[in-house]
Order: sequence, then C-alpha cells, then structure tokens
Amino acid sequence: MKLKEGLQPWLISALNDPIAKILAKNSHLTTTQLETLLIDILSENIAGKTLKYDEKATLRLTKAKITRGAFNRTARQAKDNVIKSIYTVLLLGYLGIFESTTLDPYLEIAHKLRDYLEAYKSIPNKGDRLEEHLKVIEIVREELETSLKQLSNPSEGLS
Repeated sequence: MKLKEGLQPWLISALNDPIAKILAKNSHLTTTQLETLLIDILSENIAGKTLKYDEKATLRLTKAKITRGAFNRTARQAKDNVIKSIYTVLLLGYLGIFESTTLDPYLEIAHKLRDYLEAYKSIPNKGDRLEEHLKVIEIVREELETSLKQLSNPSEGLS
C-alpha cells in the first residue's frame, strides 16, 4: 500500500523528533494516542480521499493488527485529551492566570517554536546557504530542547 509506505516514515520521523518527544512527554497524549491522532487527521490529506477507520487502523506503526474499534477508541481518547487541554488553557485565561508573568517562559517557548518551524520550512534545497541554515536550525533546536526540559521540571513554571 503506497499510503502506508508514504505515511509511516513520516510518522516515525515525527514521533522521534527530539522536540516533539519533549512536547509529547509533557502533554496529555500517550504516544499511541498521538500516533493515532496524526493518522486520523493526516492520512486522508495524504491519500487524497476519505478513508474508512479500518483502513486507518492498518497505518499504525505496530506490527500487531489493530481493530477498527481499538483505533476509534484511541482516536476518541486523543481528541478528548486535546479538547480538555484547550479547555484548560481557556479556563486559565478566564481566571486571569494568563495575566501573570508566570506564563512568560511558556509564551517565549511558543514563539521560539514558531520561529524554529518557519526556519525549518524555509530550508534551501542546496548551495552554500543550506549548511549555514542547518547550523542555525540545530542551534535553535538545542536551545528549544534545553528550554523545554527546564520548563518540564516540576519545581518551575506551572508544573
């Protein structure tokens, strides 16, 4: 199946990305839920057509056969966790927590993540600038990893 061959390497890369690993570790999503959510949301874009849930279930990275029901349950759990996270952010904003400077480090990281993604998307295909661009991206990635690890320390921030 071409879809599986195209999607699974991307999934492996995305799930093994050092920044994604840190973010996922500190999120409300399990690795399985994140993988399932990515498949559920992205597979139809890649396939260019609507997929049934049993087709989506075959795209999971696990060697074991996943039933449509198990895939659906995991996808529902992932979506519920995402929705609860959004409600948590809305609640904190409503209660005035976002007015506090304690969120400044988190907002700074969010800006760094946006800058990192923009730099990553604008990588030139070749030439002298490619190596320079990759060095800058590596520096930003290392800085992000360090900052995220510091924020995930329970003694700091909101944790």
